Amino acid sequence: MTTAISRFPHLRRDLAASLVVFLVALPLCVGVAVASGVPAELGLVTGIVGGIVTGLLPGSSLQVSGPAAGLTVLVLEAVHTFGLPALGVLVLVTGLLQLVMGALRLGRWFRAISVSVVEGMLAGIGLVIIAGQLYAAAGLAAPASGLGKIAGLPGALVDVLGSTEALISLAVGAGTVAVLVLWPRLPRRARAVPGALAAVLLATLAALVLDLPVATVRVQGLFDAVRPPGAEAFGELANPALYGTILAFTLIASAESLFSGAAVDRLHDGPRTRYDQELMAQGAGNTVCGLLGALPMTAVIVRSSANVRAGARTKASRVLHGVWLLLFAALLPAALALIPLPALAGVLVHAGWKLIPFRQVATLWRTHRGEALILVVTAVSIVAVNMFEGVLIGLALSVVKTAWQASHVKLEVVDKGAGPLQAHLTGNATFLRLPRILDSLEALPRDRPVELHLSGLHHLDHACRTALLGWAERHSTAGTAPVKVMEPAP
Repeated sequence: MTTAISRFPHLRRDLAASLVVFLVALPLCVGVAVASGVPAELGLVTGIVGGIVTGLLPGSSLQVSGPAAGLTVLVLEAVHTFGLPALGVLVLVTGLLQLVMGALRLGRWFRAISVSVVEGMLAGIGLVIIAGQLYAAAGLAAPASGLGKIAGLPGALVDVLGSTEALISLAVGAGTVAVLVLWPRLPRRARAVPGALAAVLLATLAALVLDLPVATVRVQGLFDAVRPPGAEAFGELANPALYGTILAFTLIASAESLFSGAAVDRLHDGPRTRYDQELMAQGAGNTVCGLLGALPMTAVIVRSSANVRAGARTKASRVLHGVWLLLFAALLPAALALIPLPALAGVLVHAGWKLIPFRQVATLWRTHRGEALILVVTAVSIVAVNMFEGVLIGLALSVVKTAWQASHVKLEVVDKGAGPLQAHLTGNATFLRLPRILDSLEALPRDRPVELHLSGLHHLDHACRTALLGWAERHSTAGTAPVKVMEPAP
């Protein structure tokens, strides 16, 4: 033991941290799988791969990977549209794309994605998760679309009030949420047990002792749940619709993982995240998950922050957490069958609520209203349309806003009384500001000579230059000297 400690000086801390992360990850792995419409064991498989495979690879030493609530909505849509066998193909291709992007050193470019778009994406996901899991907590079937889920809540409430079993199921879910909300306020010793695990254990105990009529997790067994994609599943690659989902998986999983890496770096003083290597590590993990027919993985900030707070020092903690998940799945699979589904729904309602950045929206509204608008529009678009198109709408708005802000231009007219009017343009003259520029120039007197000075411009695009020269030719009346254009030096 002394020799082991001398060779691995952080082993004791990493071992303790791995147990904490395992206890945090266990209910989340199962809950995300159930909410995604796949066997509960597949969530554990992704957690195991995230710990043992991704955990061993370089990139970020302390962040922990596994199934994430942020991909729940997208996975549910994919399974509903293409079927469970195709999920492995989707995740496999996603992993291969991440490996290629990491090899091409594109990981760092994900940091260029607008934070408002990412937070809007997470807010939209959170809203859809909350709406969908409210139905699951009551034991009801949820509508397919995000808007349908929200619009159907009043009718669902009427159904719940008319059913004793639905009321009991909803009470178990509500009790789970209450435990999660109140848990951080308990004494420190009590909080040694992660809140999500405590909430699920208490709900399971209540359901057993009181013999409550609530649905529980269906168990298939680890090896029965793992089904590598066959030839028929790979045949789905001929379906063009599959590629939009693959692109969404790749974009969202990569962005969430790398933003998580940046957040985890702020929690510790150890080695910084190497973004390209971390993207390849995520790609390797997703490739293995795809070959096993499991859920896609991302780095998860909840598990990663728990890992740091528990005192982890090296990647050994996240690898060991994967080992504990493997031992649990292999030795105690029947324990999953005791977990009430409304308890898992309560865990995900709480997780969805935490995805909505209320404080960030308020701060952005006071300081950068354009960014706040992008965040809200992205979230609403995801709820109203779907995940992929909602993110594209947010990205498009972000690009338009950036282009608009980058095209600042100022027109200053100097009238010295005698001689020509001098019109000085400074800044960036692009087609986005062209109507404003022309309106100001056309308001100048047509019976006086004008000098148009463009030397103060940092940028003059072709459309704007053509329009300005056209205005100069047309502006002056007969008998007045034509407009003299002073162009910037080449």
